[in-house]
Amino acid sequence: MSNVIISTQVLGLHWETSDPFLFCAFHNDRFPKGNEQLGPDASLAGRPIGQDFQLKDGWRMYHGERVAGFPAHPHRGFETISIVPVGLVDHADSMGAAGRYGNGDVQWLTTGRGVQHSEMFPLVHQDKENPLLFFQIWLNLPAASKMVKPHFAMFWDQDIPVYESKDEDGNEIRIKIVAGEIDGVKAPAPPPDSWASRPESRVAMWLIDLAPGASWTLPADEAGLNRRLYFYSGNSIKADGQTIAAETGMHLQSDQDFPITNTGASPARFLFLQGRPIGEPVAHYGPFVMNTREELQQAFSDYQRDQYGGWPWERHDQVHGRRSRFAVHEDGHEEEPA
Repeated sequence: MSNVIISTQVLGLHWETSDPFLFCAFHNDRFPKGNEQLGPDASLAGRPIGQDFQLKDGWRMYHGERVAGFPAHPHRGFETISIVPVGLVDHADSMGAAGRYGNGDVQWLTTGRGVQHSEMFPLVHQDKENPLLFFQIWLNLPAASKMVKPHFAMFWDQDIPVYESKDEDGNEIRIKIVAGEIDGVKAPAPPPDSWASRPESRVAMWLIDLAPGASWTLPADEAGLNRRLYFYSGNSIKADGQTIAAETGMHLQSDQDFPITNTGASPARFLFLQGRPIGEPVAHYGPFVMNTREELQQAFSDYQRDQYGGWPWERHDQVHGRRSRFAVHEDGHEEEPA
């Protein structure tokens, strides 16, 4: 193994992460045409409905029964960052916030002291397939922020900055900056209680696209950060003196440059996650991430008592009809992308 790559992993549905990140799921589904209920216009026979993760025919229902996705479920103590380059996600939560986002949008939810939300995948096209490419990243909250008020934010595609460059041969490099910055191009401000809101945390979340033949160097940052680069789409790259196939994750030294050349015939696409470790104890069980076992027990007790505010929606797998992308916030104000 090289002196920059600490370790590698083969990428599947769930990817290994490092403090301050807790989890990353990669949903890459080739959903069929949709039906009138925004579910798949296809037989569900042979699927373990409610627990379908088997990728039969190139897609999954996950925990959905009529529409694919994740019906209402609780969280406490961390943040979910949902990046959707392709397809759509319908959000609803116990704060009364809702939205439909995708095709480049990002949703950032600080769960704080507790929230329920659902994330469903509406198949809005009845005349063609409904592909979905969706990353969900869990970013931990430090102890001081575990019990903050939940916060819902939407970053529309056109508002997320993109760093564009070319290598010396004119090959294109494109980096979408969800968190952090590169060469002075800065991401939108993260939610106020996020670990990412502290400049010293050095949190970065980038989507990197290298055209065929393109060469680019992931620049060194401070020592002591955790950084991971996930090569999720393409053919192969040359990186730090070795050939690496697609669907490979790399845990990297943070204080060294990492040169990459796309040696394949297709674009090489990466998700990059970096951050300074929070360095606190983690007590994690299912949808709750706290610092101690006692806090976990309290999280369960609080949820059983008041359901984190209850569920104000008609369905636990709430979808939003055939309307275009939108967000309705807890205070009732509504927004749509331009």
